[in-house]
Amino acid sequence: MSLARHFTNKRLPVPEILAVSGDELRYLQTDLGEMSLFDAIRGGRDAGGRYNQHEKQLLVNAIKALPDIQIRGAQGLDWNCCYPQPEFNVDSVRFDLNYFKYCFLKTTELDFHELKLEANFRMFAKDLVSEPSNSFLYRDFQARNIMINKQGKPYFIDFQGGRKGPFYYDLASFLWQSSAKYPFKLRRELVYEYYYSLKNYTEVPSVRHFVERLSQFVLFRMLQVLGAYGFRGYFERKKYFLDSIPPAMENLRDLLKIGPQAFPYPYLMEILERLTQLPQFAPAEVSAPIRRDGFRTSDFNIYEAHPQDGPATFSKYDGKGPLVVRVFSFSYRRGIPEDSSGNGGGYVFDCRSTHNPGRYEPYKKLTGLDESVIRFLEDDGEILTFLAHVYDLADHHVQRYIQRGFTSLMFSFGCTGGQHRSVYCAQHLAEHLHEKFGIEVHITHREQGISQVLTTSKTF
Repeated sequence: MSLARHFTNKRLPVPEILAVSGDELRYLQTDLGEMSLFDAIRGGRDAGGRYNQHEKQLLVNAIKALPDIQIRGAQGLDWNCCYPQPEFNVDSVRFDLNYFKYCFLKTTELDFHELKLEANFRMFAKDLVSEPSNSFLYRDFQARNIMINKQGKPYFIDFQGGRKGPFYYDLASFLWQSSAKYPFKLRRELVYEYYYSLKNYTEVPSVRHFVERLSQFVLFRMLQVLGAYGFRGYFERKKYFLDSIPPAMENLRDLLKIGPQAFPYPYLMEILERLTQLPQFAPAEVSAPIRRDGFRTSDFNIYEAHPQDGPATFSKYDGKGPLVVRVFSFSYRRGIPEDSSGNGGGYVFDCRSTHNPGRYEPYKKLTGLDESVIRFLEDDGEILTFLAHVYDLADHHVQRYIQRGFTSLMFSFGCTGGQHRSVYCAQHLAEHLHEKFGIEVHITHREQGISQVLTTSKTF
């Protein structure tokens, strides 16, 4: 109640204490409804981490509000009202690390050297408490403890385990909650949303230092959570906690991929690597669902599809190869070149926005293949910027077509007369693709009556 009253006085989004019984064993507080953030984002969680824009915005709102209770909530707070521990210190860190050791690690019967592990625990604890600890550490900041009102505003509950401590812990607790299944990209976006929100309240370290320190708190939180899951699951036999162990181990497995540079505790890292490799924690093989629509499925798919979507349908164009690219220059007065492959055409680029050498007498009877026209265009430079963007698009497209085994791709460049700018661009793109990918490229400068074939120089 002391924390709730303090936060209410600070106008923080928490339930307000309305009345307290004489013996202080009962109290009334404002009703925040029944919708928690955990429930509000259930759809994305059940879809394996594919959150829609509304769900993402709810997460952003919550993570941007966290510094408010951490920093403003700490101002003037009597830390003696925090139970069972007034602050985050070496003793509390060592307690959680030993919680992991005795309630989870030892249950696996993994052989390890007690003294070596304890030495690394001491180093780890020392590093964690070296960070400034002047904020309110919520301790159990997760989606279940955030209520959402009808306007989508977050309200915080269940903060009774809070204490004085570093702000990294709550961010780690929220974003690496094993059951949430936040994808890497979303998690990264939310880290930066928090970072820039935090800057409005206090001085923050550089992004690099922030991320490095956050990684250590993520590891610490994971070990603490595994200890809790071990106790509640292995000893108390509660199914929810047993079911939570596999995703928690998957989170740990992903975190260890960062490498030893982030975690200078070699023996602890060795133990955790061995732990994740135990047969009982092997990644579950997710079998893709069989399509019920009757379509054939493809074994030739370069994309990592979401398991829930099942296998891709068969495409008659996959795996045919090799790729042949056709590049045209043309005049818009005579229309866009037709695609004889039957694929309906490819990219068409309009070069008319660039400086036209055809407006100057020395170049009127020349083409984009002539040295003086090339020098004019490249000295001006505008067409080089134009082509740089074309190259980015073309490179990605060609690479994908090669990977998928497609056989045909078409690029066309148009200008007023099909003589200068379009010819220059078509010729240079063709030579660029041939040189970079070694593929066969057919060049047609339609209005000039010029055709050329750049033959294959590499084997794919």
